[in-house]
Amino acid sequence: MAKKGQKQMIRTENEKYEIIKPIINNEKSQSQVSRETGINIGLIFNWVKKYNESGIEGLKNKTKPGNPLMKYSRKKELTKEEQLEYENMKLRIENELLKKGYLTKGDGSIVKFMK
Repeated sequence: MAKKGQKQMIRTENEKYEIIKPIINNEKSQSQVSRETGINIGLIFNWVKKYNESGIEGLKNKTKPGNPLMKYSRKKELTKEEQLEYENMKLRIENELLKKGYLTKGDGSIVKFMK
């Protein structure tokens, strides 16, 4: 995990494999690799476990969905269909927030209220 204010390091599956290769080949222990690379031993343990279960495919990074509204808010001109999709998405999000006990103000900010 990155320290506060630092960017999180994202490694490819090949980079992860090169780091854990000495462990897989029984050349080094997990703690030795952890000390040498500065990577948390728990993370190395997870990589080895995933590699043993699924091979190099297990080391691939999972994609995160991101903010679905950004797709529309970045565009200058929206088609009529995109405007409707954007409004529909905003209403779904607002509905979920209301179910969880949040209110939205007129300026778009969110406030928690007690039921």
